Amino acid sequence: MPVTDDAGLRAILTSMKTIAMVGASTNWNRPSYFVMKYLQGKGFRVLPVNPGAAGQELLGETIYATLADIPVPVDMVDMFRKADAAPEVATDAIAIGAKVLWMQLGIEHAEAAATAEDAGLQVVMNRCPKIEYARLFGELGWGGVNTGILSSRRKTL
Repeated sequence: MPVTDDAGLRAILTSMKTIAMVGASTNWNRPSYFVMKYLQGKGFRVLPVNPGAAGQELLGETIYATLADIPVPVDMVDMFRKADAAPEVATDAIAIGAKVLWMQLGIEHAEAAATAEDAGLQVVMNRCPKIEYARLFGELGWGGVNTGILSSRRKTL
């Protein structure tokens, strides 16, 4: 059963230190680029995986062609690929000994999730670690509610 509860998501985000990002883009205007940069700023080591840009550097990290090419242990695989790529990514995540398979917003694949879970991985589907981190660790501004911009008190001059 995929992880959906806040306690489970918080446990994943506090225990994972090295994340392989499958489908990381070198384009600064893509969601994967922004998520990678954000997670790095929170202390995670994010290793980009993109066969079309392998060997290049992205945000201070070498881009790898495949998960198998990463020379260090990986705690979590964050998938920025279409759902039909999930079975292969799940199999590769199992092969490298990852502990978590995280499928980004809009990505759900029951078969891939079952394969990963049967191998002992935790699975998160249809969520973004950047959004969940911000939500669970109090970084969302609630549309100005906890920023001091909006207030129920009368403005004093």
